[in-house]
Formats: sequence, structure tokens, C-alpha cells
Amino acid sequence: MRKFLFGVLLTVTILLVYRECTHESTVVINNSSDILQEQLKNVSKLVVTEGHFSEVFNYENSKEILGDYLTAEKKAIVVVNAKVSIAYDLSQLEYNIDEETKTLKILSIPEHEISINPDLEYYDIQDDFLNQFEAEDYNSIKESVNTSLQTKINKSNLVSNAKNRLVSELAKFYILTNSLGWKLEYNGEQLDAEADFEKLLL
Repeated sequence: MRKFLFGVLLTVTILLVYRECTHESTVVINNSSDILQEQLKNVSKLVVTEGHFSEVFNYENSKEILGDYLTAEKKAIVVVNAKVSIAYDLSQLEYNIDEETKTLKILSIPEHEISINPDLEYYDIQDDFLNQFEAEDYNSIKESVNTSLQTKINKSNLVSNAKNRLVSELAKFYILTNSLGWKLEYNGEQLDAEADFEKLLL
């Protein structure tokens, strides 16, 4: 009987020692400021809204030869198909993480950048021996096209759509800080809801 009890006791002791030796301790470091920093890096990306515009230009240029007695003309029809993109580079977002007050302070939001990539096709080009098409004409046409497209962009909803996308991205900051028990500020004003971004930016 003693041998049996000794054997049981020995077996239990060996099992306890084995369990203690093989047990892996897991340490979880939950530093909210580190989590915040990492998530900010993930959100810092290029937010892009794209649009397409088409237009037809009639280009004309007259050159007087010998006063009003003779004029030399040149003209062309220009078909424009342009791809336009409006982007916010959130990698340029300026912010400060205040660990004492647990506040994420957004200091500066980058301005939007407009990129215009026109594809120009020339038709019915007519010029005179005394007034021929030159590089200056093509540059002038490009400038006129860009000016006209810029006006169209400003009148379109492309910029407002881009701002809506920006607000959607920035709202993630509110969700993140709120889930960590932090506060969010922009321009010294505390934001208490996702919709507050829309009021400030739109």
C-alpha cells in the first residue's frame, strides 16, 4: 500500500514539475499610443477621386500681312478627352499624439492636388504658307484646354466628391480614438462625432 501511495505521489509530482516547465507565459503589451501610431500609418495613403471630361475646340489664328491688305489664317479642330484626378496625400497629414491627455491632435490636413491629363487629337488642320502651325500654337492650345478644363472641374461635383472621400478616411481616426478611450482634436476643437469632420471640411 505504501509503495502504491508513493508511486501515485511521485507520478503527481512529476506531472506538476513537467507542466510548470513546459508552460509558456504570454505577455500582452497593450500600449494604446503604439496602436494609434500604427493605425495612423495604415490610414496615411493617397485618397484619389477621378473624372473624365470631353470637349471640342475650334482653334483659329490670323496674321496680318501688309496691313489690312492681306491676312494669313490657320485653324484646326481639336478634340479633347481628359482624365482628371483630385488627390489628398494623407502621408503629409500633420498630427501630434499627447499621451498625458490621451488626445490625438490633427494639426494640418493637406490641400487637394488636381492632376489634368488631356489627350488632344487634331483634325482639319489648315494653315497658310505665311502663317504655319508651330510649337507655339500647340502650347497655346494646351494652355486654353487646361484653363477650360479647370473651369469645368470647379463647376463639377468632382472636388466635393473628393472631400467626401477625405471625410470618410478621416472619420476612421474618430472611430479609432473612440475605441481606445482617447479624444480627437482638429484645430484645437474636440470632435465628438464622425459628422464633426464634415462640418469642419465641407
